[in-house]
Amino acid sequence: MKRVITYGTFDLLHYGHINLLRRARAQGDYLIVALSTDEFNWKEKQKRCYFSYEERKMLLEAIRYVDLVIPETCWEQKRTDIHEYHVDTFVMGDDWAGKFDFLEEEGAEVIYLPRTPEISSSQIKQDLKKP
Repeated sequence: MKRVITYGTFDLLHYGHINLLRRARAQGDYLIVALSTDEFNWKEKQKRCYFSYEERKMLLEAIRYVDLVIPETCWEQKRTDIHEYHVDTFVMGDDWAGKFDFLEEEGAEVIYLPRTPEISSSQIKQDLKKP
């Protein structure tokens, strides 16, 4: 079984997220999503989510491409997650290209997938502010 892992906040879930999860799952047989906790989002990214961690987790668990959701609590956990969950492939959006190549040293293939260009959570938030 080929295990794939990806990381993210997945707030305001939209079709771009679904595209990314579908393409990540296509890289293997089992997809793990490390979902940023509310504390991690605020402390490390200065980002507040509309939906709580538990709500975002419930949404992700309902998606057929996702097999397991785990909490992301710090940047450093990626190395240990690779080993703990026996991950073969690490997948992220291409806006992170090159940032996680060091995970190849842990034995994981690193793949950066193109984002869906016309949609993002940030764009949705901006659009909702317009009159």
